[in-house]
Amino acid sequence: MSQDAHYSDSFALRARGLVLEHLSNENFGVSELAEQLHMSRSSLLRNIKKETGQSASQFIRSIRLEEAAKLLKESSLTVSEVSYQVGFNSPSYFIRCFREEYGHPPGELSKIEIQNQESNQNLDTTEIPESFAENDPREKSRKAGKGLSKPSLLVLGTLFIVALLSYVFFGLVQKPHEDLEKSIAVLPFSNESTDSSNAYFVNGLMESTLNKLQKIAAFRVVSRTSTEQFRNSKLGAAAIGETLGVSYLVEGSGQRVGSKVRLTVQLIDAANDKPVWSEQYTRNLEDVFTLQNEVAAEIAKAIEVTISPKEQIQIDKQPTENLEAYDFYLQALEPFNWQTKEGLLKAIPLFKKAIEKDPEFALAHANTAIAYYYLDLYQRDKKHIDELNNYADKALLYDPKLTESLVAKALYYIQVEDFRLALPHLEKALEYNPNSFSVVQILSTLYAFNIPNTAKYLQYALKGLQLNKSLQDSIQRSYLLVHLSNAFLQAGFMDQSLKHIDKAIALYPENPYGPLLKTFVTQAIDGNSNRSRRLLKQELAKDTNRIEVLQELGTQYYYREDYDSAFYYFRKVVNQREALNLDLFKAENLKIAVVYERLGEQEQAQKLFRAYANFYQEDETVYQHFYEALDHFRKKEKEEGLKDLRAFAAKENYQYWIIVFLKADPILKEYQADQEYQEVRDLIVRRFWENQKRLEEDLQSKGLL
Repeated sequence: MSQDAHYSDSFALRARGLVLEHLSNENFGVSELAEQLHMSRSSLLRNIKKETGQSASQFIRSIRLEEAAKLLKESSLTVSEVSYQVGFNSPSYFIRCFREEYGHPPGELSKIEIQNQESNQNLDTTEIPESFAENDPREKSRKAGKGLSKPSLLVLGTLFIVALLSYVFFGLVQKPHEDLEKSIAVLPFSNESTDSSNAYFVNGLMESTLNKLQKIAAFRVVSRTSTEQFRNSKLGAAAIGETLGVSYLVEGSGQRVGSKVRLTVQLIDAANDKPVWSEQYTRNLEDVFTLQNEVAAEIAKAIEVTISPKEQIQIDKQPTENLEAYDFYLQALEPFNWQTKEGLLKAIPLFKKAIEKDPEFALAHANTAIAYYYLDLYQRDKKHIDELNNYADKALLYDPKLTESLVAKALYYIQVEDFRLALPHLEKALEYNPNSFSVVQILSTLYAFNIPNTAKYLQYALKGLQLNKSLQDSIQRSYLLVHLSNAFLQAGFMDQSLKHIDKAIALYPENPYGPLLKTFVTQAIDGNSNRSRRLLKQELAKDTNRIEVLQELGTQYYYREDYDSAFYYFRKVVNQREALNLDLFKAENLKIAVVYERLGEQEQAQKLFRAYANFYQEDETVYQHFYEALDHFRKKEKEEGLKDLRAFAAKENYQYWIIVFLKADPILKEYQADQEYQEVRDLIVRRFWENQKRLEEDLQSKGLL
């Protein structure tokens, strides 16, 4: 049946022909189609609905997607190339639309074709030792995780989480809501001032409008980072609304002239591209806070949303009464949101000027502390701990119920590695704001890598996605799904992990951590380390300085006992750590040291062995006895090693990778036939699967799984 068979009416056929004629033109939308058909927009909408049962924008999109499917099947074009050829200006948006239309991402078309042809690829895994997945009572027949190298605890920890938390602090949705009719996006305001340097002020008005609306629980407000892509876009309201998954858009323009503020704001029904409410304001500068409150109230009124008294108090709350302080604060926000070292260094002095003008400006204190945290994040020698602590304390002093104040103090404790003291601050923040996605994500990160607990990690990762299940921004959602996939993987839920990592990659193929994690997931399922090394090398080819990929390649070769190849990659890791003063992969120093020792680099090996010993002696996680046991086994101290391993066997909620390398690590090779070692090893394996079963039941009872 031809594609045209869907449309028996000549009008629909004619409209379809025009869409195909302008297929690659991303700006050819409803208005342009109406113009080509010589009819009004309303007439077009009515006719399309009558003939196809679709809205005009859905009609256009479905044609684009049909053509995309044909191109993907019949040509060698990439997904990105196809997306542009069929008129999508964003490959990630194209992937999401395609998935909604066909039930799978475009990249899986070829996979589905292969499956239909029953063509199976034979994987060479004969050289790889088996893992313990066969002990999973639910998967007796599956031989999962053969020869797996344990991905470095920090590979998808520090490096990935930094990227994720950047979204948390720099603009993620705070109060998602299921009701599409109450969903709203505040688009970047345009600066109408003749002085371009006033742009920061207009941007500040936009951000404050967004923040005010986020305090209204009945709204789902899309984040600033999601809307920034439309700053100079020529797309119509319908296309933007469809991209962001919202029913209303707020557009605005403003200028500051002397002591006056002029602001024009309009609320648009995205589906119909019609203004619902608009207003022009001219106010004195000292009335800027009242103006912001009034705009939020008018928007809520126009959408028929009731603001509760509690919400009104939060909306009316002024960050400061000092306009000069507020002006410096707005100037600081722009570079603060750049998410770069350069931006943070530019923002901090401006935040401090704001504090000079108003010493009780809690939000300025909190953001200064957060900026100092990020400046030190990768550094082995922390230079800003005192500043971070002082500004966090001041923020708490002046507003102990401000989420940013509590988060700032928690980040101080995280920075000094007193992780358990961070927990009460985060829990208090969650008590004040139960919908705070940022707090949930920090908690999940702590339980993933700092206070390791696979059960709580997965619980908070699931809660984070639940809070953002209506999140439309493909990049942000992709990072969330990588985070969740990693949590599932650590807890031994391989199928769930694969499902979520595939979703993450489909939403945002450029996510650097998606392909990296997928190598671990697929290797956990089928044990093919050959493929993992090949994929890791492909990732490294994109950026030869990616330290986490170098580390993992070294680890892969270490587990194969190919020490020459392992040394090639580990040496690059060590050189980068020293050159950039990075405090990474402390738990991996034992592997690196073993490789250096095998290659005759005795001095460096001993230095790394000492660093590893210092690390586990100070470690306070559930893995402390495990790390120490490995060192004893490495030194042929069997009894001491077994003692530590038995102590570790009493722990709970440890990672799946532990049970993998208990059999695969070359250090433990000579003990595999030892009866005492086998007993404690099998106990650890058995307890893992028992804990996983209890975790599964608990998450199901809470509605999280």
